[in-house]
Amino acid sequence: MSLKNLVDKANTLIEALPYMRRFSGKTFVIKYGGHAMVDEALKNSFAKDVILLQQVGIKPVIVHGGGPQIGKIMKRMGLQPTFVDGMRVTDEETMNVVEMVLAGKVNKDIVNLINLNGGRAAGVSGKDGHTIVSRKRTHTRWDPATDVPEIIDLGWVGDVERIEPTLLQLFKDSDIIPVIAPVGVGEAGETYNINADLVAGHVAAALGAEKLILLTDVAGVLDKQGTLLSSLESASIAQLIENGTIGGGMIPKVETCLAACAAGVPTAHIIDGRVEHALLLEIFTDHGVGTVIRRQ
Repeated sequence: MSLKNLVDKANTLIEALPYMRRFSGKTFVIKYGGHAMVDEALKNSFAKDVILLQQVGIKPVIVHGGGPQIGKIMKRMGLQPTFVDGMRVTDEETMNVVEMVLAGKVNKDIVNLINLNGGRAAGVSGKDGHTIVSRKRTHTRWDPATDVPEIIDLGWVGDVERIEPTLLQLFKDSDIIPVIAPVGVGEAGETYNINADLVAGHVAAALGAEKLILLTDVAGVLDKQGTLLSSLESASIAQLIENGTIGGGMIPKVETCLAACAAGVPTAHIIDGRVEHALLLEIFTDHGVGTVIRRQ
């Protein structure tokens, strides 16, 4: 390796130093999903990034998805998945599979990944300590044939009623990284399947996190020419949705970020989980690699 390459590495560390100082002791809630969960190199890159965050004094909290893994198991079991507006219709049999895959297989795989890379992690679901108290989600869609709203029953799909942070605070005061499966519990003990982005936003607000970070399979929020919008103020987002710049699956992600910022989280980030060490590049470099949404 040339001397120039060594100097470049040293300069990268110098660039990261003020961010390490600023964020030491702060909580970052990270939603882990998409391609970063299935590509082996990206999985190990993610684990190393999370461990490094902890080593410099940041307190990472991970909320994970697992849609592709659920679909794969359902197929093996001969179950046909059904989606409405991008949401999985979750009957009782499907809910059993969702809980088994998310709280069992996927959650423990992530815990094991972090532990194997030198960290210490423990997995929980929203049922543990009643961490994610939930209610049934009401989904309404406008029916153009009748020109009236249509209420669609999604089964055991939930919204977050509240986050009970007691268990997560115990992890915060330790060197163990919590890994949360987005399975919620109702007031009567019923089980709910909840969108992982939504859970991450609520957890960030409940813990007073410094940052909410959503790993996705896109570069971030793009303009109409496909150029990355590296920074957005929350007040400008409604106009971007209205004029079609932000659309499709990006809308709920941006709305999650807006809700977290409105609840007190200073910044929310949408970054490309397909990029190795995306977390470190977003947090510890001057320009970042994704879109940051700032609270006003």
